[in-house]
Amino acid sequence: MKKEVDIYTDGACRGNPGPGGWAALLIYGKREKEICGRAPDTTNQRMELTAAIEALKCLRVPCQVKLHSDSAYLVNAFTRSWLVRWQKNGWKTSTGRPVENQDLWRELLQLSCRHQVEWRKVAGHSSNEGNNRCDSLARKAIGDDNRELGG
Repeated sequence: MKKEVDIYTDGACRGNPGPGGWAALLIYGKREKEICGRAPDTTNQRMELTAAIEALKCLRVPCQVKLHSDSAYLVNAFTRSWLVRWQKNGWKTSTGRPVENQDLWRELLQLSCRHQVEWRKVAGHSSNEGNNRCDSLARKAIGDDNRELGG
């Protein structure tokens, strides 16, 4: 039986592009682990994807994961089969343009195949405690959590 892990993720960016931060909260039973990081020149979408990637990298064995994110970009890519279509189209969008952030999507696909992941969309900046914790950590990772940030 696989371990059941809840993961909350968030990304933030001051400017878009600009300095960015990402964060994740991993919960296994009563154990919690917070991780976060930053990038000097990035986008909010890259930080959202990076948060999910880094969280999945923390899992040492295949797990049953509920990954909670306020990023429609991240969740919809899995739940609405965007990734399946992008791969079938040679990593092109429906308009024929290259898919943005392919490097991160490819890494995320590889990591998610190891686990049974349920992608859950949560409302951002609302009453979701896990999302709010990640939002705060991602902002702090940028180095300035008092300014208006994207994400």
